[in-house]
Amino acid sequence: MSTLSRKEPLTRQEVAHLARLARLAVTDEELDLFAGQLDAVLDAVAQVGKAPVEDVPPTTHAVPMTNVMRPDAVRPSLPRDVVLAGAPAAEDGRFRVPRILQEEA
Repeated sequence: MSTLSRKEPLTRQEVAHLARLARLAVTDEELDLFAGQLDAVLDAVAQVGKAPVEDVPPTTHAVPMTNVMRPDAVRPSLPRDVVLAGAPAAEDGRFRVPRILQEEA
C-alpha cells in the first residue's frame, strides 16, 4: 500500500488551475483562502491514507443490513374500470395525460 505524503503546500497557481478545471470563477482573496482549505483537506486525506487497513475486509456498508421490505406478492386490487372512473381523463383503458414531448406517438 502506498502512503500519501505531501511536502509542499498548494500554490495559488495550482488552486487557480483547479478552479479553471472546475469552471469556477474565484477572486484573488479566494485563491489564498482556498489554498489553505484545500491543503487542510489534502493533509486529512493523507492521514487517512496512512491507516493500517491491510487486514480489514472490504465491505459495502459500515453496518450489516437486512432487507426490511415486504415480499412482492400479487394481491387483489380495484378493477380497471373503477380506477379509470375516478380519473380526470381516460382513453383506451389507460389514464390520459397531457403530452409533454413534441414527438409523434
